[in-house]
Amino acid sequence: MDKSLLSELKKTACKVRLWTIEGVFNAKSGHPGGSLSAADIMTYLYFKEMNVDPANPKDPGRDRFVLSKGHCCPALYAALALRGFFPTDEIKVLRHIGAMLQGHPDMKGTPGVDMSSGSLGQGISAACGMALAAKLSGADYRVFAMLGDGECEEGQVWEAAMFAAHYKLDNLIAIVDFNGLQIDGTVADVAGLDKIDEKFKAFGFEVFQMDGHDFEQIEETIEKAKAVKGKPSVIIAKTVKGKGVSYMENKVGWHGKAPNADEYKTAVDELNTQLKALEA
Repeated sequence: MDKSLLSELKKTACKVRLWTIEGVFNAKSGHPGGSLSAADIMTYLYFKEMNVDPANPKDPGRDRFVLSKGHCCPALYAALALRGFFPTDEIKVLRHIGAMLQGHPDMKGTPGVDMSSGSLGQGISAACGMALAAKLSGADYRVFAMLGDGECEEGQVWEAAMFAAHYKLDNLIAIVDFNGLQIDGTVADVAGLDKIDEKFKAFGFEVFQMDGHDFEQIEETIEKAKAVKGKPSVIIAKTVKGKGVSYMENKVGWHGKAPNADEYKTAVDELNTQLKALEA
């Protein structure tokens, strides 16, 4: 990856995290932990990989992104705003009555959102439908779907996986944000997803693994997934819940809790320090 591009992606991801914290703090509710763990992948998709146009968000030929773990929309909103789909100031009224940005993605009210999501397991099913529609119509767009690791405990995920393999949806790339934590504790303790790679292989997927915070790995892995023919791909992305904010990292309590004023200041100060270092 070109060094200038790598630098820009790192800076943008830091800004995505800053706006994520801004949104959750002003909403006084939300899900910072899983939003922060997904920030780098979303940054890569929206600022490097996907064919999207903020001036024409409903372009039929655009690539699609479905945030199946819809509760982590603060990071999606930040990426969309920074990409130019709507003003960043909208993030300051996240979850407020009458505001555009809701607590889960709304495809009817938010430019750039391709699918309303939030009921875990359903997003990946919608993504399968989009990918099949492309196949049937001869369109060449690609569909990316991001799932949470805890979400993969939902049976509907595996029904969708069977569907994707049956219809040979090689234009579908699923990404599992595997940060190891969910609302009730560690994924391993709640239900366990041991050998998730082998599970997806058994369901007919080509499986890849990567560090979800390393842009060069993200690029390399997505390029490999795009080259797969005849079956869907899934990328198991190892991530850190709360990435970028020291007191949130690997802490299950930050799954669905907003920071108070002091915690907000600490988070913003840390992220601004990181951003200044990247801009130096």
